[in-house]
Amino acid sequence: MAFVDYDYQDQNHNWNGSSEAPAADNSDKDIRTSFITLGDQDMLSRSWGVRVEVPYERRSFETVSGAMGIGMGMAMDVVTLNFSGLGDIRIEGVYTGFSPDLSSGLTFGLKLPTGSYTTNDAFGDIDRDTEIGSGSTDLLLGGFKRFNVDTDYGWSGIVQALVDVPVLTQVQYRPGSEFDAAVGIYYNEWRVGRMLITPIGQLKASVRGRDTGANAMNPVASGFERLILAPGVEFNLHPVKLYADVERPVYQHFTGNQLASPLLYRLNVSVMF
Repeated sequence: MAFVDYDYQDQNHNWNGSSEAPAADNSDKDIRTSFITLGDQDMLSRSWGVRVEVPYERRSFETVSGAMGIGMGMAMDVVTLNFSGLGDIRIEGVYTGFSPDLSSGLTFGLKLPTGSYTTNDAFGDIDRDTEIGSGSTDLLLGGFKRFNVDTDYGWSGIVQALVDVPVLTQVQYRPGSEFDAAVGIYYNEWRVGRMLITPIGQLKASVRGRDTGANAMNPVASGFERLILAPGVEFNLHPVKLYADVERPVYQHFTGNQLASPLLYRLNVSVMF
């Protein structure tokens, strides 16, 4: 399977704890990011496969400039910084041999430090946690399980989880470890001609620890817990699939003042071969 994935988020609301906080409490004002990921997954045998994801990111970052204090010393200028580039590539193995129907499996691999973590302007306005790359090599370990909800195989479900742990870091910055999990249910009996239309509902949970290190610019404003509701739909006209969803946080708790996005958007197109 080859695929291209497009994700977009506009982090324009300041949160502290489990509620929205005044924008004046955060020197960062807005982070708009488009994520474009090219990927390929090949099953080398019935049970073993490999998956590669190559992301590219475009970011627009509005923040109070570090230039304040120069000259009169009273400037509170908000600057907009636009930057883009290759993100951190992921390479994972896939094992699906736990059961004859291949309904459960493990994923394992690495996130590589291929994205830039040194982009900046003359005043150092881009913190390490706002860079496209983390500068770290991370261990990835996940698992998934598909199951039938009813006896006629119309309704089915999936549970999946992933742990991301930085193990090799650079320039005194260690991003927080992260745990992501999701449970979903989908109906796969709607057809229009040759096209299979599958509505999907997912509940996603994420927990991320605080950043650490001398170059973690604001460790008291990092780390979060989040619960997201993600309704979506997939159109399958073999060998092409199109999937889209809109993701809305239903609960989130941030450590310190952090920018949050009220909605996240995803579009994925894949080709089976």
